[in-house]
Amino acid sequence: MKTSRVARRRRYLLCEPRHFDVRYAINPWMRVDGGVDRALALAQWTRLADTYRELGHTVDTVEPVPGLPDMVFAANGAVTLGGRVLGARFHAEERRPEAAAFQAWFKAAGFDVHMPETVSEGEGDLVPAGRWVLAGTGFRTTLTAHHEAQELLGVPTVGLRLTDPYFYHLDTALFALDDENVCYYPGAFSPGSREVLRGLFPDALLATREDALAFGLNSVSDGRHVVVAPQAEGLVEQLSAHGYVPVPVDLSELHKAGGGIKCCTQEVRSA
Repeated sequence: MKTSRVARRRRYLLCEPRHFDVRYAINPWMRVDGGVDRALALAQWTRLADTYRELGHTVDTVEPVPGLPDMVFAANGAVTLGGRVLGARFHAEERRPEAAAFQAWFKAAGFDVHMPETVSEGEGDLVPAGRWVLAGTGFRTTLTAHHEAQELLGVPTVGLRLTDPYFYHLDTALFALDDENVCYYPGAFSPGSREVLRGLFPDALLATREDALAFGLNSVSDGRHVVVAPQAEGLVEQLSAHGYVPVPVDLSELHKAGGGIKCCTQEVRSA
C-alpha cells in the first residue's frame, strides 16, 4: 500500500453564498420549507476558502448574483482542462442564468469559453481523472455533452450512468484522488458503469452508502490532502489508511441544497 502522497498546487474558483437559499427543489435534498442559516453557510464557506489557502492553493472568487441562490455551487459553472473551458448549460430553468456569470468570469480571466449545445453541468458531471474525463449522465448532463467535452478538451470521455437520484451529479458519487485513482460509491451507478470503473480503477477506494449520503464523495483532493465532510467518518478513516491526509471541513448548511465541498469548488486548470 502506498503511504507517501504528493500534493500539487491547485487554482480554485469559489462563489460566496451571499444569496444562498432553498427557494425551489431540483434534487431530493432540497426542502423549500426547511429554512437556511445564511450566516452559518457563509462561515462554513469561508472556512473552506481559508483551508485551501492554508494548503497552499490559489483561491479566486466570482461575484455572486442576486436571485441565483445556487451560484455558490461553482463546480457546475464549467469544466477546464489544459486552459480550455467548456461552459455550462443547466438542466433546471432556475439555474440557467448562472452560466453567463461564470462565462463572463472566465473570459475576463483570459480564457476562451465554448458554450455547450445541450445540458452540461460542468464539473458536476465532468470529472478529469488522469488520462480520462469521467462523464456522468442519467439526471443532468447529456451524452451529447460528453462528446462535446471530448472534442474540445482532447481527452477521452468515459460515460458513466447514474441511477440513484440522491447522487444526481457524478461529483456526489465519485472524486479523483490523484491522476491514478478515484474513490466512489458503487451503488450510485448502473451495473455496466460499475464494471467500467472496476476495469479502469481496480485499486479504487470504495465508499459506503452512509458515507456517500454524508457528502463524503463530494470531496476535493490535491493528491495528498483530501478536503472531506467530517460526517463521512468511515471514509475519513479509509483515506488515512491509504496514505492520504483527510482535512475535514463542515459544509452541513449547504448540504440542504444538495451540495458540499466539491460542488463549491471549480478547479481552474491552465495550459
